[in-house]
Amino acid sequence: MSWHGGPLVGFDLETTGTDVESDRIVTAAVVRLEPDGTVSRERTWLLDPGVAIPEQASVIHGITTGHARKHGVPAASAVEEITGAVAEVLRSGTPLVVMNARYDLSLLDRECRRYGLRSISERLGVLPSPIVDPLVLDKHVDRYRKGKRALHALCAHYGVPLDDAHDARADAVAAVRVVRRMGERHHPVGALSLTDLHALQVRAAAAQSASLQSYLRRTTNPSAVVEPAWPVIPRSR
Repeated sequence: MSWHGGPLVGFDLETTGTDVESDRIVTAAVVRLEPDGTVSRERTWLLDPGVAIPEQASVIHGITTGHARKHGVPAASAVEEITGAVAEVLRSGTPLVVMNARYDLSLLDRECRRYGLRSISERLGVLPSPIVDPLVLDKHVDRYRKGKRALHALCAHYGVPLDDAHDARADAVAAVRVVRRMGERHHPVGALSLTDLHALQVRAAAAQSASLQSYLRRTTNPSAVVEPAWPVIPRSR
């Protein structure tokens, strides 16, 4: 059976910002979709991140500081549950679909460090795998296509509905449906084993980072340093 023809689990975070080293998780979702597309299992979390949620983040995902403090669970206990749930998926060998995995998985890793918890890698004894990243794969299979590559744009391109963008559950489900369409449409990628697919994304992410860094240095930001590692940015200390 092809990797996209079996069960897939989507994972998504909504956060306080875009810096994996300093920003915090606000909501999270782990959702399993069966081959027929039905959701068979799901877990969602609303956290009190312990810091104020910037207005620009609240505008995107709809969660204010007051709402998170009133209804959210303590961040440390939620991060433990989220990390355990993700590790359980990967330990089972089920592919974990994460849009822009480098961001979500790195931020989760830093949250584990913040609260003195074991990371996914420490729980598994290896780097997280098998990961399927719609962003990395789409850039690889359709390198020269013009336009945005955000999840809403990929959903439009692959004909996947996304009715509640920036809701962690909705985004996790949409990401799974996008990679299924991608695997069906792009047969050389769809036919790969999970091991080969993961290795392909490691190489593709590094090449994409190098290309972006070269572009930035020629144009707007000559001192730019774009992280090549995938799916988790190594800790600096």
